[in-house]
Amino acid sequence: MSVRTPDSPPSLIFIPEAAVAAQIEGHRERCVDLVRRAYLTHDNGDSVNPQSGFLRLPDHPKSRIISLPAHLGGEFGVSGLKWISSFPDNPRTYGIPRASAVLLLNDPDTGYPAACLESSVISATRTAASAALAAETLGGGRSARRVGVVGTGLIARHVWKFLRDLDWQIDGFTLYDLDPAAARSFGEELTAEGAKEFTVADDVAQAFTECDLVILTTVAGEPHIHDPKLLDHAPLVLHLSLRDLAPEMILAAQNITDDTEHAVRERTSLHLTEQAQNGRDFITGTLADVLLGRVEVDRSRPVVFSPFGLGVLDLAVGSWVHSRAQEAGAGRVVNDFFASTTTK
Repeated sequence: MSVRTPDSPPSLIFIPEAAVAAQIEGHRERCVDLVRRAYLTHDNGDSVNPQSGFLRLPDHPKSRIISLPAHLGGEFGVSGLKWISSFPDNPRTYGIPRASAVLLLNDPDTGYPAACLESSVISATRTAASAALAAETLGGGRSARRVGVVGTGLIARHVWKFLRDLDWQIDGFTLYDLDPAAARSFGEELTAEGAKEFTVADDVAQAFTECDLVILTTVAGEPHIHDPKLLDHAPLVLHLSLRDLAPEMILAAQNITDDTEHAVRERTSLHLTEQAQNGRDFITGTLADVLLGRVEVDRSRPVVFSPFGLGVLDLAVGSWVHSRAQEAGAGRVVNDFFASTTTK
């Protein structure tokens, strides 16, 4: 993973956003496979994935910084930490993205940090790859009559890139955002990149009722979608933002997640439903359960996929990006970052 001599600590390589994105572009099918294998390795017990830590700031009540430490064994053999912040006021106040992140990878022999990667792209990639894997696995193929997107920001764009590159057959899109101009701009990007057509919805309900695949990628902190009748036509809902659906919506669907212990916490929709029901019987299983045939979904009923986002997925994608970037000679190596060679 890193360069060192017998008497020196590992070097530390820094890989910036452009270099990270260059490794992912054109290889999204591979990213989906990495996420699938990471899920199965985690399901097999060959991982350590502690609960994410949430740092909340009194002077920024809408903001948070999250730590995701993890170890992914099996074929991966990688340990590290994602440190990701979400400051929703950034776009309006500073004209910069809401989220920023770094991924630290540790040298497996010494434990020294060996790589620091810009990770907002890695985080968005593993989220979108997970969504694409779930859509295909739970929906039974790579096609949708119509896709509804609620929240047309960065994550929605990354999910679209996966659907595009995986050759999904989609007849059209219904887009909803609190900012209709943002939804229209996103739709214009879609059609410029090959989508057949789009409409901008007047309300969030339209993005459900017109569509058989619904993708939720908002920054909502509390449930804002309450009517279970929006699920009467049995859509597949990718609940990537975790807090959009009220408990009555959750209870009207089959619920699949990535890891129940991780997803049912921090006031997610699943957590609020657990509190209301005093139990977790409403959770059908995990995506790994479906991949391995332990759970079957009934496609005549609505299905909601609510992934909390596991640190092991960041490690799977990040370690692959790191290897490719090293081979390409990308990044900046600092050989004397850990200058001391004295054993104390």
